[in-house]
Amino acid sequence: MHIVTIDFEASCLPVHGRSFPIEVGIAASSRSARSWLIRPHPDWTGWDWTEEAEAMHGISREQLLAEGLPAGQVVAELQEALRGARVFADSYLDAEWMATLAAAARAPLPAKVGHIEEILAALGASGHDVAEADAALDAQRFGRHRAGEDARRLFALIEELRERAGATVSGLARPLFHWSSTGRELGIARAPASPLAASAMAPL
Repeated sequence: MHIVTIDFEASCLPVHGRSFPIEVGIAASSRSARSWLIRPHPDWTGWDWTEEAEAMHGISREQLLAEGLPAGQVVAELQEALRGARVFADSYLDAEWMATLAAAARAPLPAKVGHIEEILAALGASGHDVAEADAALDAQRFGRHRAGEDARRLFALIEELRERAGATVSGLARPLFHWSSTGRELGIARAPASPLAASAMAPL
């Protein structure tokens, strides 16, 4: 089972109002990503939009109306793209926006979204490890605050940490996760605190 990273851009952060997803991106490698603009669903009429969020991600309402895809189409394509994958984000909010998107589409969740803290715990990554890996990525050219690029950068961070732990993304000398015979449910329940937790709630 392979790892895919995911990121959402949204109309605003929940602390600023009732937010809805406007873009979702996924990455199965650090080299490429796929993303979808999401047309605002009628269910989200009257939900909040902030100028601060728009200034950060650069996506306008007009662009969403012109280029965004219906929620149902995005969910269907995500279901196909994420089949057989374990999906991870760097914010618990991404799981909430995935649920909001699926609810609007009247469809099951395309995938359950786990938090990168679970990977950090499995690798035994320290705060120093995360800081060094993150600094190493600064030398690479990643866009920021667009869903596809943020998902790609998150995958690159996981890849960097796994290599520092003596493994690669494509193959491990030991399993990254030791699942029980009955499996382990991935959801948005909090994993043990990690060095990334302080930044995990600023996904836009």
